[in-house]
Amino acid sequence: MDVIHTALWVSDLEQTRAFYVDALGLTENWSFETDDGVENVYIGGENAEFQFKYDSAGGPEIDPGTMAHVAVGIESTDEVFDRLVAQVDPPVEMEPTTMADIGCRVAFVEDPDGYVVELVEQIDS
Repeated sequence: MDVIHTALWVSDLEQTRAFYVDALGLTENWSFETDDGVENVYIGGENAEFQFKYDSAGGPEIDPGTMAHVAVGIESTDEVFDRLVAQVDPPVEMEPTTMADIGCRVAFVEDPDGYVVELVEQIDS
């Protein structure tokens, strides 16, 4: 188990790249766009990444400068999800789902303070 990334909403993806990649010197590792048009860009070093989320349409849930979620790498999304539900019954944002296009099985739950935690299991795609 390990922390993988922290996801943050940003207001300008190019300014974010200029800051973190060009000026700070971190590496842009990979990116993808969701079906609803949200760009997700992963920037980091050796041990963890920031996931910068950018929605050019500025949907109602978008609040640049706020955390979207913290991702934790786990061995089994289903087992950890079931254990969390049984032991602490957290609010569920999304039940376990396979995202074959990026090789993950994920679930989203809230911690006691309302922060969203993404449970990420790497799968063979």
